Amino acid sequence: MEFIDLKAQQDQLLEDGNTLREDIDRRIKKVLDHGRYIQGPEVNELEIKLAEYVGVKHCIGVASGTDALLIALMALHIKPGDEVITTPFSFFATVETILLLGAKPVFVDINNSTYNLDPKNLEIAISKKTKAIIPVSLYGQPANFKEINLIAKKYDIPVIEDGAQSFGSKHFQNRSCGLSTIGVTSFFPSKPLGCYGDGGACFTNDDLLANSMRQISKHGQERRYEHLRVGLNGRLDTIQAAVLLAKLKLFEREVNLRQVIGAKYTQKLNKEGFKKTPILEQENTSVYAQYTIQIDSREEVIDFLKSRSIPTSIHYPKLLPDQVALNNKNRGFIQSIFTKSIYKSHLIPNSRNLISKVLSLPMHPMLSEKDQDFVVETLKDAIKSNN
Repeated sequence: MEFIDLKAQQDQLLEDGNTLREDIDRRIKKVLDHGRYIQGPEVNELEIKLAEYVGVKHCIGVASGTDALLIALMALHIKPGDEVITTPFSFFATVETILLLGAKPVFVDINNSTYNLDPKNLEIAISKKTKAIIPVSLYGQPANFKEINLIAKKYDIPVIEDGAQSFGSKHFQNRSCGLSTIGVTSFFPSKPLGCYGDGGACFTNDDLLANSMRQISKHGQERRYEHLRVGLNGRLDTIQAAVLLAKLKLFEREVNLRQVIGAKYTQKLNKEGFKKTPILEQENTSVYAQYTIQIDSREEVIDFLKSRSIPTSIHYPKLLPDQVALNNKNRGFIQSIFTKSIYKSHLIPNSRNLISKVLSLPMHPMLSEKDQDFVVETLKDAIKSNN
């Protein structure tokens, strides 16, 4: 059993009767023929289609989800001494980009059910130094952007959605990455919409921010050799854009399949008396980038499932403020930026409690009901064996 089955995805049929693999091969051959490997026509075509899909004016394709976050922060002029509020329960890139700009991450606790930043904990963390808020739409469903945006508007603070795991989901019928000042996502291969390397995108309705992010992604250039700002080499390459254009044809079908499979997992587990399944907020849909449960005796359960050839993963085994990079005295160039503590953390009891319990089960659009039943039965046996 595969945790995420990208090989099976290539065998899926498109509406024209070709397999996804055949369409990808055709599109890559086209790139090889025209030879525009950087900023080829496929990049612009993809940006137009993704902006239309999300429902925003602008999409800027970039080299990775990490670059998308960094570019968004740079466009908002985040600088040393600024504070950026975010969650302690996320992948390292969320905080890494803040630190790279010399700003200070401020951690607030998550909702106990959704794992997303809880708006109830937000306002107490806002100070005169707060220059941005980065909620992460974790495991496939958006954070509560309706409440977060209201608080941010009160203090005139821009909001960046880290939608690396939620692209394709909705919040009050609006798509993830179109829910705030700037939305960013990742096209890492295992993401709901993934390429075959690194890739990402920034989304916004703000014309000035869009122009800034496009410039930043190309070394700050307005045109060739005309650098208006300091930027970086953060462009999405043409071959990855070609792969994404092919996979975009399947994407809505896969989103629907993910929702069906996620709902079946929950139904089957609840029927067996297992209640610590994902909670989907009424105003949200989820793409179930991960299907994550809460469980005691986690290591023993992982070993039991592994013995039955069922792969699992932990997203994430350590909170961001506990990472060595935020606590080690030998922080390299980062150490020279900060004269005080490298981060601020408010009380985060939910995060500390959940970090030792979360476990992600196999999840992808081709997962069969037979395999789901096997996972659920084996999980039940694993729990019994540890009671």
